[in-house]
Amino acid sequence: MDESLLDSVRSGDRRALSRAITLVEQGQHSPGLPDPSAVIGVTGPPGAGKSTLISALIDTIRSRGETVAVLAVDPSSPISGGALLGDRIRMQGHVDDEGVYVRSMATRGHLGGLAESARDAVSLLSMGGFDRVLVETVGVGQSEVEVMGLAEVVVLVVGPSWGDQVQAEKAGIVEIADVFVVNKGDRPGVSEVQRALRDASEGRDVGVLVTTATTGDGVAALLDEIDRLLA
Repeated sequence: MDESLLDSVRSGDRRALSRAITLVEQGQHSPGLPDPSAVIGVTGPPGAGKSTLISALIDTIRSRGETVAVLAVDPSSPISGGALLGDRIRMQGHVDDEGVYVRSMATRGHLGGLAESARDAVSLLSMGGFDRVLVETVGVGQSEVEVMGLAEVVVLVVGPSWGDQVQAEKAGIVEIADVFVVNKGDRPGVSEVQRALRDASEGRDVGVLVTTATTGDGVAALLDEIDRLLA
């Protein structure tokens, strides 16, 4: 990758950043990319509200005067092979905010919940000078543990109907999560899922928080917990 392009990324040029990420998606790699730092991974089953929660986290981060970049790893389109862009669509409310950068990336069949070029893309986002970098994986399960090698803090987001599945997913949850979040906290079943998650953690120091992403309830507390873990 051309060093002048990387210099533009370092200077905060968003077009250069987009171009550089496209190049790493196409298989180009630069040995000068830094290791990703202070990366927050967000994973969870479909329907848990991950994207809505990330949008609420963006609001909270921006209210604290910080900038944020999001890499949303989407399933690949069976036609074009590109990202389906579902997560980016949900975050359209931030499109005019220069302190927010959202990029969708297709898995292109890569297992592990992340695109093969995700690490380089996150390195470029870190190089771009963002205060926070969030990575949203495709889903959750034994194939999603790859996010552990990329993120310093992994947030597992589940919904209030997920209690019956906690024990079935127990091993994966214990390995993946630094923070458990029961989203859609205004719906029935939240306390049961909280209890099941605490039991599944088997004494580990893992917070079990409740959020309602659509209203912002609990999101500031989640960001505080992430900061505690990053400290």
